[in-house]
Amino acid sequence: MNTDPRLRDAMQQVLLACLPGVLVLFWVYGWGVLCNLLLCAASALLTEAALLRLRGHPVLPALNDGSALVSACLLAVALPAYAPWWIPVIAAGSAIALGKQLYGGVGRNPFNPAMLGYAVVLLSFPVPMTHWPAPQALDLGHALQALSGFAERPDAWAQATVLDGLRQNRSLTIDELFASHAGFGHLAGRGSEWASLAFLAGGLFLLQRKVISWQTPVAMLGSLFLVSLLCWNGSGSDSNGSPLLHLLAGSTMLSAFFIVTEPVSGPKTPWGRLVGGAMVGVLIYLIRTWGNYPDGAAFAVLLMNLCVPALDRLAQQRRPETA
Repeated sequence: MNTDPRLRDAMQQVLLACLPGVLVLFWVYGWGVLCNLLLCAASALLTEAALLRLRGHPVLPALNDGSALVSACLLAVALPAYAPWWIPVIAAGSAIALGKQLYGGVGRNPFNPAMLGYAVVLLSFPVPMTHWPAPQALDLGHALQALSGFAERPDAWAQATVLDGLRQNRSLTIDELFASHAGFGHLAGRGSEWASLAFLAGGLFLLQRKVISWQTPVAMLGSLFLVSLLCWNGSGSDSNGSPLLHLLAGSTMLSAFFIVTEPVSGPKTPWGRLVGGAMVGVLIYLIRTWGNYPDGAAFAVLLMNLCVPALDRLAQQRRPETA
């Protein structure tokens, strides 16, 4: 079995497009980001190799296509920096085993592997998965201590995310939150808003190279902007946040250009991509605002994946009959 050169080329371009976001996250959070990358990549490749060997399939051609590395990279940047080492290991292993090889390998997965792995660790380890470090770079020694899971973490750098702080706020106005909460920056999270812009740049690169289609990211960002604008109730203490905050906070840009555009688990028709992307944007807002999880992108994408067969069937029925 030879590696499909088109698949390998697409995966290489996706990894290249991720690079600006990875570099910004490293600048903001330091060595924990690179440690996540190494742990996710090693776990994904080892899990893929072991399961391919167990199934009697060639190992090297499948590893060479780059799909496991892409899933590992997307997981690494979605996970909190300095999470205990077993979280990226379990997340990447689950992504490959439960999200990919369980269904027969690349091209057959009904769910986005990276988001399935993320959901597994989010449900299993909710506390460390909802706390990111303050924007500061620890030296490598302290980073390894934090990753071991045994070192005591200083309260000064372990903090709730911006979206979690917004959701739990009961008394402060938005202006007071931005002034008093260490995680708030100019428009969204301090530092992470620059990472969102970097992932936006990477996504535009993928659009320009025609690696992804425009319908899904445009529909997702458009629906998230619209619903957050309609539900925006100003800057009072009961505010759900501005549209710009929702676009630049959390994993919005990463999800729009690198997650929902996954070609296997996503809709195959232009109309299906528009509806599926809009569905994800609305679900992200609903989960962020009224759900139990501050971001919700993983669950929104997985719920959309469940609807893909119905969306594609409806799209086929909408096509006008030709003579």
